[in-house]
Amino acid sequence: MNMIEIITKKKLGQPLSREEITCFALGAADGSIPDYQLGAMLMAIRLNGMTPQETTDLTLAMRDSGDVCDLSAIPGVKVDKHSTGGVGDTTTLILAPLVAACGVPVAKMSGRGLGHTGGTLDKLESIPGLSVSLTEEQFVRQVNEIGLAVIGQTASLAPADKTLYALRDVTSTVDSLPLIASSIMSKKLASGADAIVLDVKTGSGALMETVDDAIALAGTMVDIGTLSGKPVRAIVTGMGQPLGTHIGNALEVKEAIDVLSGRTTGDLLEVSLLLGSHMLVVNGRADTVEAARALLLDALRSGAGLCKLRELIAAQGGDPSCVDDVSRLPRSAVIREVTVGREGYVARMDAEALGYAAQAMGAGRVQKTDVIDPSVGYVLHVRIGDHVVADTPLCTLYARSEADAARAEAAIRAAITTAEDPVSKPPLWYAIVTADGVERV
Repeated sequence: MNMIEIITKKKLGQPLSREEITCFALGAADGSIPDYQLGAMLMAIRLNGMTPQETTDLTLAMRDSGDVCDLSAIPGVKVDKHSTGGVGDTTTLILAPLVAACGVPVAKMSGRGLGHTGGTLDKLESIPGLSVSLTEEQFVRQVNEIGLAVIGQTASLAPADKTLYALRDVTSTVDSLPLIASSIMSKKLASGADAIVLDVKTGSGALMETVDDAIALAGTMVDIGTLSGKPVRAIVTGMGQPLGTHIGNALEVKEAIDVLSGRTTGDLLEVSLLLGSHMLVVNGRADTVEAARALLLDALRSGAGLCKLRELIAAQGGDPSCVDDVSRLPRSAVIREVTVGREGYVARMDAEALGYAAQAMGAGRVQKTDVIDPSVGYVLHVRIGDHVVADTPLCTLYARSEADAARAEAAIRAAITTAEDPVSKPPLWYAIVTADGVERV
């Protein structure tokens, strides 16, 4: 096929055939189409959009550009969860053990963080000895043995997306809804799950800042799932403030352990229960979200979820004793307590700025080659709506040096605004999107 003709059709707003889209995706994967033509095509898509069928065809072509994981050797409906990313988003480390403890197999391929803080893999690797590199055979065997595995995506998973993702950043086409949706869903479908629950974040620390934009992205991805024959549902959750209180890799592992141990409740637990409940429903383990939540709470209260996390760590070569003694996790050289310094009500948090404060401490990456320090980060002691006075604890910093701590303190103070009048707490979630439509909460 002639790539110039394909670009011209999309430039003029005409729909592309499945064959034309496949030509584009495979050319991106094998390098047969030069970057300047790929960039032109990306811009044409950004300006003129794609129909639901075109977006699905692009997703499937990107999925099929590399390996597709075969999980058929694992009995039952395998459910995956994906988050569009946020600050303090440690839900996988909580809901995956809880869902597995309810008898639902969790075979999860996750990614690394590039930006605010580390991804799920980086958090897991802060556990001494733990490996996220398993072969597909080992991956399947572990899920069959303990019901749970979390590993890294293979290098050959959706290679077309790797090329296009890098080009979008340098061609100002990052904000294209079809390109965002196809990028996420191509990797999820290639991971081999039978059903998918999506956590689509909205707010200052999210990919989609407005609720309407987040719902639109959620709807596009649900449409892709429907057209590709996979049950997909999406929950639009808030990222107007960090989801958890612990920001940083080992710190977020500690918070997950605290939650599963019953020592901590709050927003992180509630969103984990919500997402996990929908995973049980799409699996068929429960008929309703309410019944699913009850099962997850039973697994939490009985300690079965914590036991499952311990099994995961041991199976992947990590030190399971850190579940019972969190002091065995990496610890930073400098620990500093910071107070609020003024009276008022916490009115706003710039979640994105709070994420970058952790990144600057070494908890995240600027470039993919950067090495993360698992020990650094901070624990926030305030939430939006809280009344504070001058000596109210603001955060505890975990830094490599006093200079890093001082810079982080300044960044965190600048990211948190107080007001004289009371402020209401922001919603934890805004909408549930399924093939049947949008239910606003």
